[in-house]
Amino acid sequence: MSTQARNPEEAFEQDCVKPSGCKSVELLIEPRDRDLGGFSVRRVLPTTQRRMVGPWIFFDHMGPAEFAAGDGINVRPHPHINLATVTYLFEGEILHRDSLGSLQPIRPGDVNLMVAGRGITHSERERPEVTKTAHRLHGLQLWLALPEADEEIDPAFYHYPDDDIPRVEVNGVPTRVIMGSAYEATSPVKVFADTLYVEAHLRAGQSIPVPDADERAVYVAEGELSAGDTKIPEYAMAVLSDKPDIELTATRDSRIAIVGGEHLGKRYMEWNFVSSRRERIEQAKSEWKAQTFPKVTGDEDEFIPMPE
Repeated sequence: MSTQARNPEEAFEQDCVKPSGCKSVELLIEPRDRDLGGFSVRRVLPTTQRRMVGPWIFFDHMGPAEFAAGDGINVRPHPHINLATVTYLFEGEILHRDSLGSLQPIRPGDVNLMVAGRGITHSERERPEVTKTAHRLHGLQLWLALPEADEEIDPAFYHYPDDDIPRVEVNGVPTRVIMGSAYEATSPVKVFADTLYVEAHLRAGQSIPVPDADERAVYVAEGELSAGDTKIPEYAMAVLSDKPDIELTATRDSRIAIVGGEHLGKRYMEWNFVSSRRERIEQAKSEWKAQTFPKVTGDEDEFIPMPE
């Protein structure tokens, strides 16, 4: 999804400071509200305190948003380069179209992976069957930085239905391994670097261990957690230390996302573009202004202008 606001970023390199003490949480991130044209999201990454967690460079929590009949999300075609987008819904539906010719409704539990590579254009709207009645939308949208060797690969689109995503029970906690490997399960979702994405639903008082990864964080989409002595409130992300055997305990019924993976190093970011090379972003900006990116099949007439 488009950030729809120009957000020039200086080059950044993710700090990887090993904690000297025994704290489980290195940093607590409170999200910022962003208007995406008719509905708002909570933007968690990037922030000035933390740009990435493993390969994850962008993290938005959408909704829960209530739409009246005739209304809904309507994100016009916009471009991406050198990254992969991940869309995961809790409620509602999004209609994905892209310049590869993909046309895919995304429903709760599905995983949508769009690999921008050297460049892709996509739109996110809703089917008339959805917008004709009042409805809700709730979910997460995330971006993965690609390893430098994969930044300019051919664009691709992968859709994984709900039933294809592994479900495991960990200490009685229903858990889904959405990307990567955890709890002796491996997701079929394609990855380009060591990547972790787990969803869990905890009842108050339940605990779950955090899987191993070079870098890890937990986001509380609903409820409240504790990690060691740190309380993690609803709509906050806790960047976790490298302390072994960290456990997360729900102080209220909670839905959480654990994300992480390997550190990929320096990245530049501006608007919808991410790259290890600033000149590549400048090239993409020029190409979008000149409208030489490929068009979205079936959605060729509109586009989001490059913000000035």
